[in-house]
Amino acid sequence: MAITSANQLELLQTAEAVAREKMIDPDLVIQAMEDSLARAAKSRYGAEMDIRVNIDRKTGRALFARVRTVVEDDAVENHHAQITLKQAATLKKDPAIGDEIIDEVPPVDLGRIAAQSAKQVILQKVREAERDRQFEEFKDRKGTIINGQVKREEYGNIIVDIGRGEAILRRNEKIGRESYRPNDRIRAYIKDVRREARGPQVFLSRTDPQFMAELFKMEVPEIYDGIIEIKAVARDPGSRAKIAVISYDNSIDPVGACVGMRGSRVQAVVNELQGEKIDIIPWNQDQATFLVNALQPAEVSKVVIDEENGKIIVVVPDEQLSLAIGRRGQNVRLASQLTALDIDIMTETDESARRQAEFADRTKLFIDTLDIDEMMAQLLVSEGFTNLEEVAYVDTEELLSIDGFDEATAGELQARARDYLEAANAKALENARALGVEDSLIEFEGLTPQMIEALANDGIKTLEDFATCADWELAGGWTTVNGARHKDEGVLEKFDVSLEEAQTLVMTARVMLGWVDPTELEAAPEDEEEEAEV
Repeated sequence: MAITSANQLELLQTAEAVAREKMIDPDLVIQAMEDSLARAAKSRYGAEMDIRVNIDRKTGRALFARVRTVVEDDAVENHHAQITLKQAATLKKDPAIGDEIIDEVPPVDLGRIAAQSAKQVILQKVREAERDRQFEEFKDRKGTIINGQVKREEYGNIIVDIGRGEAILRRNEKIGRESYRPNDRIRAYIKDVRREARGPQVFLSRTDPQFMAELFKMEVPEIYDGIIEIKAVARDPGSRAKIAVISYDNSIDPVGACVGMRGSRVQAVVNELQGEKIDIIPWNQDQATFLVNALQPAEVSKVVIDEENGKIIVVVPDEQLSLAIGRRGQNVRLASQLTALDIDIMTETDESARRQAEFADRTKLFIDTLDIDEMMAQLLVSEGFTNLEEVAYVDTEELLSIDGFDEATAGELQARARDYLEAANAKALENARALGVEDSLIEFEGLTPQMIEALANDGIKTLEDFATCADWELAGGWTTVNGARHKDEGVLEKFDVSLEEAQTLVMTARVMLGWVDPTELEAAPEDEEEEAEV
């Protein structure tokens, strides 16, 4: 197939037709044609040649040209694509190194194989242009709801026609056992839009918590207008969900506005989510109050928050335990997702038993370490003493305030506590030295002998080792993976070292080693204060 005057205009017509069909720029199609013709010409004239094709956008005439680059006389490596300065002087006036010499060559006569190859190049370029166009159109629509029409199903995944392209709804993003047939209408949440080597670029979801939030935004004008804000969403897709809302207008009830007249608004969302039960909860800045609301319909007797460890203990009446936990743990799991806290639920009976066990453990600690009778140990625990350090170093007046304690008794208790702690410290240092701990770490201020022993057992034996630690490696923390919180155990966690304390210790060690400039640390808090004021 030669590119003759008879089919020159057909190139432009074909480019226009393909561009309209694929909704892309006609110039991209012509560029693809130029690349395909150039590839075919190389197979005709030689792969070593630099053949370029230019199609006139008005006449459709295809110009085939060989391009050679001017190089030094002794630097020619490819005679087909390079030309010496001396040779170039016969073809061009005053040529310079790096100039391109362009010679027109006769159009090629495309055989069957070459024509097929050219067609594949054009199709590939068109597909790439189509994917780029689709990405540019939908990249800014991520996080919104889109309506589409089911085209087909592939291995449980639904391919959806979304107008100017296709999207995919994976089987794990469908609600429960819902199924679709071709031409069914579908509404979904655009979870992600990304470039892919092949296949769809728009990924949909009907199980994402934000899908429900966006549905409420469509049904409740107050949310769309910003009067009511959705603070948190937790879902067990197809079964149950909890959504926390707050109103910035005291005259509007956020729960009532989301429910609507006779439940019309929330019912519209429920119908879209295949009958998923939705609990609408008023959000509260106070964590305890918010959690009590989140655990509805169960009643809560007491809430104990451990902010440092990110845990929360909820005490409920014995008869409310199953209701608080919910079927297969659903109620407490959703409440945990909503509050971003690990929730431990126990009955009043269990909580009483736990307190009694703690009381017995502390009593035994004082009996064994201070060599006192049970009654005196119980008196110490009842007054709030939890460890030996408190007894050893507390103001003597606090011990004297306990009924039956005189100065002699208080002094003897403190002396015994200090002797025991000193012996324990000496033993811990001896164990640490036996494990190879260097003096640089032992003499570092802020670490107790027991801490140094724990660090040694974890392989941290020098000040350099300690300085390379992260704060969470020492104090522990929580990591959220796929919505689930996982506990990270810290080396010094059992000594009640907080993240802030761990960070201070590590930064102090780095300053001592010269890794960090102390002036930068002094400037950082001032910068933070200035930012806060702004």
